[in-house]
Amino acid sequence: MDKSQLPDEEIQEEETILDLSLRPRKLVDYIGQNKVKDSISIFIQAAKGRKETLEHVLIYGGPGLGKTTLAHIIAKELGVGIQVTSGPAIERTGDLASILTNLSQGDVLFIDEIHRLARPVEEALYPAMEDFYLDLVLGKGPSAKTLKLDLPKFTLIGATTRIGLISSPMRDRFGVVNHLDYYEPEDIEKIIARSAKILKIKIDLEAIKELAKRARFTPRVANRLLKRVRDYAQVKNQKNISQSAAKEALAMLEIDEYGLDKVDRTILSTIIDKFSGGPVGVQTLAASINEDTETISEVYEPYLMQLGFLERTSKGRKTTLKSREHLKKSRGKGQLL
Repeated sequence: MDKSQLPDEEIQEEETILDLSLRPRKLVDYIGQNKVKDSISIFIQAAKGRKETLEHVLIYGGPGLGKTTLAHIIAKELGVGIQVTSGPAIERTGDLASILTNLSQGDVLFIDEIHRLARPVEEALYPAMEDFYLDLVLGKGPSAKTLKLDLPKFTLIGATTRIGLISSPMRDRFGVVNHLDYYEPEDIEKIIARSAKILKIKIDLEAIKELAKRARFTPRVANRLLKRVRDYAQVKNQKNISQSAAKEALAMLEIDEYGLDKVDRTILSTIIDKFSGGPVGVQTLAASINEDTETISEVYEPYLMQLGFLERTSKGRKTTLKSREHLKKSRGKGQLL
């Protein structure tokens, strides 16, 4: 059946299954981030050698760089189970208690977006991380009682895109802290080639290079582009994805040679055209393009800054000469490049 005939829910479920199938399950299959891999491998081997639980791990970096994948790999390498949740999902200490008491000895608890934990939940985590017990308050007022609940030893893996929002007491309780950086183009090419093999997609080397060049140095984006180019080639009855087919598909998606999409260009164009190249505050910018401030600062800005297209200053965001040259624009209001 053609994808266009499937309900939206089935398409979404199919995409989720595909995403899971592309994730490496072993550290040796995890491409890139070599320094992080080497250190994690040593810590895992040391913990297993001493027959102890791995120290708590904090992983930070931009969206789509492999934080969740790495957490699952760590659990797999340790040979233990993993419970997955997120900061916003743990609303009360009771929710935390329910999760922690369901862990087995040595298990991994993975909390995504850990910087968004509620303060009472975060404070309840402190003794759980350090001494493996939980203090629960039963009842209210003078009749309230405190129950000390012993927990199995576990490893907490926290993931965040904004490490600056994690409090110092929380950061200090992580024994291992790793930063995932943007990937090298060569590593992105290897990831695309691996994903194409798993998905049984025939693709030319030049097409792989074309996708890698526009993948924003991010594995998640690379895999998404590969799947969209595959769809394009399928509809156009092309059994093998060539460089020209890749370029046509990416042009249809409005993704340029730097990997900028429509929103990226809107952000840059708005700063140039409406604010004379900046500086402009992120809230003003968000209101101007009808976009969420967090999405701009976490999803779009890091890549634009990596390219040298955008600067963050104390007064706000500014475009650079490089971005104005790319968009073939002046500073705005009649000023020259």
